[in-house]
Amino acid sequence: MTAQKTGSTDASDHLVEEFRAFLGKEGLKATRQRDLIVRVFADCKDHIGVEDLVQLVKQQDAAVGYATVYRTLKLLVQAGLASVRHFGDGFARFEPRHEEHHDHMICEKCGTIAEFHNEKIEELQEEVVRSRGWTLRRHRHELYGLCPNCR
Repeated sequence: MTAQKTGSTDASDHLVEEFRAFLGKEGLKATRQRDLIVRVFADCKDHIGVEDLVQLVKQQDAAVGYATVYRTLKLLVQAGLASVRHFGDGFARFEPRHEEHHDHMICEKCGTIAEFHNEKIEELQEEVVRSRGWTLRRHRHELYGLCPNCR
């Protein structure tokens, strides 16, 4: 699956600033290559794998290697600025941290991932948890099936 790139945004600028602050706290260097990787990552509108991100970054700087992209993604996750997701196909995909909760629908044929939020589902999950005496702190909700194009 190829991620689609959008134009540079305030969100990408903000993510670079937050990432640089994290690097400083950790005693790590902010570099031009890391900034580029974070900008390209922030501007992707899909969940993205390392290989796809490497391809997009190389379009702007052919010298950036797989290891640099992978390490930068790991640092973004460590900083709490990105999430890594595994959707059962053996590939890790990354997405920038979202302020609002969302769930995922994953096509088992083409790998398309669609985000959604449904307040009724959220309320039902909370009800189930409370009825069993638990306190919900976080969850992941993933639905697997076929997208409209693959049906």
